[in-house]
Amino acid sequence: MFYAKDISPQAGTYTMDEPTSKYCIQVLRHTAGEEVLLTDGRGGRYTAVITDDNRKKCVLKITLYTLIPPVTNPVRIAISFTKNTSRIEWFLEKATEIGVQTVIPLISQRTEKEKFRADRFENILVAAMLQSQQYYLPELAAPATFDKLIQQPGASQLFIAHCLPEEKAHLWQAMQAGKDTLMLIGPEGDFTPEEITGALQQGFRPVSLGNTRLRTETAGVVACTMMNAINVI
Repeated sequence: MFYAKDISPQAGTYTMDEPTSKYCIQVLRHTAGEEVLLTDGRGGRYTAVITDDNRKKCVLKITLYTLIPPVTNPVRIAISFTKNTSRIEWFLEKATEIGVQTVIPLISQRTEKEKFRADRFENILVAAMLQSQQYYLPELAAPATFDKLIQQPGASQLFIAHCLPEEKAHLWQAMQAGKDTLMLIGPEGDFTPEEITGALQQGFRPVSLGNTRLRTETAGVVACTMMNAINVI
């Protein structure tokens, strides 16, 4: 499957850009007459036949368009990006494969990395979407400050995972299937006590992700896995 960001359901033909054409024709060795799949990352599934196997401008004829229904109860995760870029890139890849709908870079008091290359991260999301055979590209939202996000969470089911020693329900027991969900994952060093108190006052429930202390990116992947599994059950 190939990503065609600028394709539309009304298109009769489509021309791949040069990098995608090269990958399709030169690397995968597709030739004229062969059928391939495209997606626009917005739920569109396009069946197409190669009519011109030019490795710089591969042309396809669209034969079938299908709109894949979106997830009705999206899973959103707000996570503090780590100073080590490779670790957050790993998280983005795995979260996409698992099926997260939205990732929000969360700027809290202890966040070490507040700026990032959105174009590089989007390429990681696209590659993971294609590898996992999905038709919706996760949204990488604009960075949000902790205080602003908890004031306008945009979900009906709100959780915060933190490491302070207090009574918490395990996410398996706390989360209800069939509701749009937002999870907050803190930075290395965790949320501050003041941030945790503020989140609880805004209706966030403290939850546990297990009996061990997890790295930020590991906690993000575990949370995505659990939330997606609960919604499927």
